[in-house]
Amino acid sequence: MTPTHLLYLHGFRSSPRSFKAQRLQAWLAAHRPEVRWWCPQLPPSPRAAMALVRQGIAGWPAARSAVLGSSLGGFYATAVAQDTGWPAVLLNPAVDPARDLAAYVGELSAFHAPEEHFYFRAEYIDELRQLAVPAIAHPERILAIIAKGDEVLDWREASARYAGAHLRLLEGSDHALSDFDEQLPHILDFLHLGERPPAP
Repeated sequence: MTPTHLLYLHGFRSSPRSFKAQRLQAWLAAHRPEVRWWCPQLPPSPRAAMALVRQGIAGWPAARSAVLGSSLGGFYATAVAQDTGWPAVLLNPAVDPARDLAAYVGELSAFHAPEEHFYFRAEYIDELRQLAVPAIAHPERILAIIAKGDEVLDWREASARYAGAHLRLLEGSDHALSDFDEQLPHILDFLHLGERPPAP
């Protein structure tokens, strides 16, 4: 069923200014302006980030909503999909961010605004552990796009984590999915959002 509501969750140190989020938002504005789009700025605290998301989607239609997430946002999107049953599109999703982000505790700069700083606290690692989904209930409702050229995350770990999902393994690419325009048609097809036929 074609979603009427789309949630996009950005990655660690990222923002709604993510080029993938902006590219998809621009496509929807041009071709599916009736679709409600929400890409919130997520706070550094995973618990606070998920509380913000859950509050924001509380009134969304269960059968007409979907979630997308990139990197850490893919980890969050997995938790949202598990809670709601929504279809999910994951872009180079983080599998074990509690492990991977332990080295980043301290003051950090925002990726799209280096002049902006935030503090990633040690307690956020435990918050990530608490959000981990032990077993994915409906992998068939997930499209995971995973780049073998990802320089940040291990594509083998991600492909094993999402076994049973619709997997799109890219031979090259990178963590940011710089070839996102090539992936966009596959995302739209999975979400049944492809361009409508022209009116007669």
